[in-house]
Amino acid sequence: MRTDIDPAEMGARSFYKILNSVIVPRPIAWVSTRSAAGVDNLAPHSFFTASCVDPPMVQFTSVGKKDSLRNCVETNEFVVCLANEPMFEKVNATATDFPAEVSEFAEVGLTPEPSLTVAPPRVAESPVALECRTEHVLELGDSTIVIGRVLHAAIDEDVFETDSRGNHLPSAARLRPLARLGRNEWATLGEILDITRIPYKDWPGHFTG
Repeated sequence: MRTDIDPAEMGARSFYKILNSVIVPRPIAWVSTRSAAGVDNLAPHSFFTASCVDPPMVQFTSVGKKDSLRNCVETNEFVVCLANEPMFEKVNATATDFPAEVSEFAEVGLTPEPSLTVAPPRVAESPVALECRTEHVLELGDSTIVIGRVLHAAIDEDVFETDSRGNHLPSAARLRPLARLGRNEWATLGEILDITRIPYKDWPGHFTG
């Protein structure tokens, strides 16, 4: 038996809570921007994903007109930092609705680290920073999708690991990323499953699991 829900009947804000509870887990873009006035801003956005392979692009969605969105549009630059488990409380704290003239870096006690290709700083305590140039801004109802081209990636050396296939890549276990769930719930990785794709020439014609 299922519960049937009509989004139009429930109302957008209430249905938003339903979406957040079933589209899980969601990676978090810890977005650093700098305003035209030179104030550094930092905020988590859990509508976040990769957008394009070539050229490399990522996107996050601003629900409403927030400082991150305004700065990305005004300056055409932003940095996506990895929100990881050791930074849990500080990531959450940067979601506080500080005034635009207040920098979350200073208020929360985070270290701004100079970026290589853009003006907004990286979060020094985060193991990954993707420096981006704003490429596309798409308005959808009360939300705005910001798509940025990744100009540079800065990744801590100690999160890399060589796997059994010889790939030297960042390890999810070493990154310890946070994810958003519904309500006030957050998640860590838990058990990691490893499985390879099956080429069609090797397709067995049935599942064994």
